[in-house]
Amino acid sequence: MATEEELASVLDGVRAAVPVLRRNGEESEQRRWIVEENVQVLEKAGVFRSAVPRTYGGLDLDAAQQARVISEVARGCPSTGWLTMVWLTSAWAVSLYPDRAQEEVFASGSTRVSIVFAPSGTLKPVDGGYRLDGTWRYNSGVRGADWDLLAALVELPDGTHQELVALVPTAELAVEDDWYVSSGAGTGSCTVKAADLFVPAHRTVPLEEAMVSATGNRSNTGATGRNYGLLGYILSSVAATLVGIAEGAYGLFLERVPGRGITYTDWTDQREHPPTQQQLAVAANKIEAARALSERWLEVLQRAADAGEQPTDEEKAVIRGQTAYAGQLAKEAVETLYAASGGSVIRTDVDLQRFHRDIQGFSLHALVQLGANLEVQGRVLMGLEPGTYFL
Repeated sequence: MATEEELASVLDGVRAAVPVLRRNGEESEQRRWIVEENVQVLEKAGVFRSAVPRTYGGLDLDAAQQARVISEVARGCPSTGWLTMVWLTSAWAVSLYPDRAQEEVFASGSTRVSIVFAPSGTLKPVDGGYRLDGTWRYNSGVRGADWDLLAALVELPDGTHQELVALVPTAELAVEDDWYVSSGAGTGSCTVKAADLFVPAHRTVPLEEAMVSATGNRSNTGATGRNYGLLGYILSSVAATLVGIAEGAYGLFLERVPGRGITYTDWTDQREHPPTQQQLAVAANKIEAARALSERWLEVLQRAADAGEQPTDEEKAVIRGQTAYAGQLAKEAVETLYAASGGSVIRTDVDLQRFHRDIQGFSLHALVQLGANLEVQGRVLMGLEPGTYFL
């Protein structure tokens, strides 16, 4: 596990990088992929060692520590924050694989891994493994990843199908330049294709096991303190990204307001405007409420990990609802700040408009859509079954 000094070093490095990430924001959006300098400064800060097990030279940060790192990155650049979330959580997911696969992925102690959960490929059993074919869309971070986790279907001898997640080097995939979007453009979430690609058996795990029942660190016995349920862990990191974006927008608003008048009124300094003061307070409180809520689910995740157990299905359902709600609070905070920023905020060289557009897009991701997640939480609060195994 990381020491406080190691965590502080990573956070200090990320905070120092925030001006760089922000400076590169507009260019990253235009390129539809983050500027390489963003990757380099985060690599230098040790960010991509955060989720790598100590055994392989990583920092082995816990979920709460990783959330702090992700939020700091997102405060500088929403797209880079989203990619950091994907790369760290996917790197942790590799701990669900056999030791041989982990040794291959974690050999350098610092790695970037992407993932697509939708099983839009097929695996054909062959001697020693499988042949992989398929097309996967919305593959966030694949352009800067070393490895990719791709869900696919394999036909079993009895004619039924099983969903497996194949771990493949990104160098063996074809990446299409098809990422043209209005939100999260810098994530470069392109489509990838595999054609008759051999995947050794040790680089596959059942999707149900990865999503629902496995807790990682296969080479360890007993509780390791990192035995997180995958989906809850990912959702906590997604929420950290959205809260970090809101914190970034909050800082940008405070930088923007001093000395700004309100057009067609007598107000010459928007800081003195009572409605603006109220809007700022509302945004600040929503961000703080989201942060406070995150402490609840992170405590649940860590307590279970320390015991080497999965959270209960009821706890997982609540985590789904709470993470989505925290994300909603963060989105509302950004919307409030954007609305209070005046007409010039729509200029592409004003960073706040990009934070606003990006959080709108990220909030549409299936994992954080508010209605679906609150339904799952509400069912267990009513004493019903969650209604889904995606917990």
